[in-house]
Amino acid sequence: MASHIVGYPRMGPKRELKFALESFWDGKSSADDLQKVSADLRSDIWKQMSSAGIKYIPSNTFAYYDQVLDTTAMLGAVPPRYGWNSGEIGFDVYFSMARGNASVPAMEMTKWFDTNYHYIVPELGPEVKFSYASHKAVNEYKEAKALGVDTVPVLVGPVSYLLLSKLAKGVEKSFDLLSLLPKILPIYKEVIAELKGAGATWIQFDEPLFVMDLEAHKLQAFSAAYAELESTLSGLNVLVETYFADVPAEAYKTLTSLKGVTAFGFDLIRGTKTLDLIKSSFPEGKYLFAGVVDGRNIWANDLAASLITLQSLEGVVGKDKLVVSTSCSLLHTAVDLVNETKLDTEIKSWLAFAAQKVVEVDALAKALVGQTNEDFFAANAEALSSRRSSPRVTNESVQKAAAALKGSDHRRVTEVSARLDAQQKKLNLPILPTTTIGSFPQTVELRRVRREYKAKKISEEDYVKAIKEEIKKVVDIQEDLDIDVLVHGEPERNDMVEYFGEQLSGFAFTANGWVQSYGSRCVKPPIIYGDVSRPKPMTVFWSSTAQSMTKRPMKGMLTGPVTILNWSFVRNDQPRHETCYQIALAIKDEVEDLEKGGIGVIQIDEAALREGLPLRKAEHSFYLDWAVHSFRITNCGVEDSTQIHTHMCYSNFNDIIHSIIDMDADVITIENSRSDEKLLSVFREGVKYGAGIGPGVYDIHSPRIPSTEEIADRVNKMLAVLEQNVLWVNPDCGLKTRKYTEVKPALKNMVDAAKLIRSQLSSSK
Repeated sequence: MASHIVGYPRMGPKRELKFALESFWDGKSSADDLQKVSADLRSDIWKQMSSAGIKYIPSNTFAYYDQVLDTTAMLGAVPPRYGWNSGEIGFDVYFSMARGNASVPAMEMTKWFDTNYHYIVPELGPEVKFSYASHKAVNEYKEAKALGVDTVPVLVGPVSYLLLSKLAKGVEKSFDLLSLLPKILPIYKEVIAELKGAGATWIQFDEPLFVMDLEAHKLQAFSAAYAELESTLSGLNVLVETYFADVPAEAYKTLTSLKGVTAFGFDLIRGTKTLDLIKSSFPEGKYLFAGVVDGRNIWANDLAASLITLQSLEGVVGKDKLVVSTSCSLLHTAVDLVNETKLDTEIKSWLAFAAQKVVEVDALAKALVGQTNEDFFAANAEALSSRRSSPRVTNESVQKAAAALKGSDHRRVTEVSARLDAQQKKLNLPILPTTTIGSFPQTVELRRVRREYKAKKISEEDYVKAIKEEIKKVVDIQEDLDIDVLVHGEPERNDMVEYFGEQLSGFAFTANGWVQSYGSRCVKPPIIYGDVSRPKPMTVFWSSTAQSMTKRPMKGMLTGPVTILNWSFVRNDQPRHETCYQIALAIKDEVEDLEKGGIGVIQIDEAALREGLPLRKAEHSFYLDWAVHSFRITNCGVEDSTQIHTHMCYSNFNDIIHSIIDMDADVITIENSRSDEKLLSVFREGVKYGAGIGPGVYDIHSPRIPSTEEIADRVNKMLAVLEQNVLWVNPDCGLKTRKYTEVKPALKNMVDAAKLIRSQLSSSK
């Protein structure tokens, strides 16, 4: 029985690639140094999978930024502003597209489906001159082969690539991106021919768009694309991989009828309905890659249940055509549980990271042919039983409190317009008030202080003193810049979710459970294993301390329940919305304690609310109902004069704008600049937003410093569709990933732009 891994984490068990990338970007190491680190990581990954017994091992899943940007480079689809004309695309152009440079901004970044991973959005139009400009796929295949590992090269499929793209600036909205298929398929043919020439016998096309609600002409594009590629693919085994959800019935028919395709991969964890389609109709003689090991969560597989599923599929497709696989790339999970030497032993027994999931896949494949590892299966059954019966999972009082939420929508009693009036009397802010999103740069020294405190190398007294000094520095910087509503900079926090999870019951934490979010940015998601509650206040001391240092309003900074949920590894033994309501009640307690502590502006970030939106439209309403309700629970008890902010970033918000309004926040700050101000289009189309709103005026994920004039121009575009009395001026997101040498001039220009527009508005009266 064969086994397959869709993809694997690329950062390394100790984030080796992250540090190599940042060293290269800072000019401290060379391109050769970066390539050496990445080659060593790839070698380790391929050898690990080979040693584990995996037959179909992926290559070309190792991206320096993301796999869609890799495809953009392969196709030579570089926007003209980066000055590339021909030749192999190198790091300078590649990273300029991802991060921008001193003279031009980066391309748009958005979420990869409903995950916390991001990709750089291709900018396409009729004028793009495609060419074969990156040979990475072929080079990586050859690299693995030289190590004695025959891999399955992975490419983002041509149709998914186009459907994940956006129209370049100035391209008519009526232009159909799928009309570019005839221009990109010749390049795919070149790549395929080179891979065949290098000895590849299998190739994997990731076509995740198959799980979306697609119109007939989009499904037809898949058929046309693979019919065109059929002759080039001749002699290869071709796998088309889907993931993250069920494949709709019509899409399933199209997928399983594609010309030249010999295998189909399905996510059978999040796509359980697809099982029925497979059992009722699967093309004879084709391979089924059955994704029964979860690539997006960290819970140990129920091996006995998976084996039953696989055995039922054997009768449909035949023993020799069934391949055991992961549900999606393991990119979305942590790397290796072996590195977790301090994690609670019982909880650790319930988990499986990427390395362990590789072993699970192999164990299931062997069990199907009668080579069951009895000890491994017995240990798995014992761990599952332990988790089901453990008293640490259940808290009866929390469950009762969450159950009591039913029957109320938890709205604040007063309308937002009246609340804003009450808040203005208290805060006395100018028009176009300026603020930032929360975090300030996390310096090497600051990280050292936190690290030494955790390791008990410095006392609590010394730690508190150091953090207070950092807060004072951040407050002084903001006052010097004349920012209106301040933040304390979050120096006590390494991560916005991890910080809260560490102080909530029902959460566990890892030492090295890092997961890539974008580029070199890694997060360490908490593990929600049980019922959630707040034993004591979490942020009140630091927020009150910061407020005591200034007469200006100081925001209390919290992470919202939906974002904590979506950025954690969530328990899979109860519905997600039940866990979210528990988190909401915990955050509600914190909000009310902040208000009692004298904090008049409280920001409850819901950066990941859009991210959790199901991929199928039929499931949107239920999710948005409980997600928005969870946010309202957190702040339904505050006074009218307490201003509630929320923040969202790097997603397409236009299709959920009415749910955003329904959140009933007093002010929302929201990403806008990197997406070419796409957000503003909803207001141009007539959507009325009566609360305060701060569409971001500059992209913080690029080192580029925008000018005062550029920011003023953005603000004027906003004023064309939004009332001046509701508009705020702020960056796109938090500033923790930037340096002070970038932050100070950018914020100065932002404040100067706000003052310039205020002056213009005043003189025009």
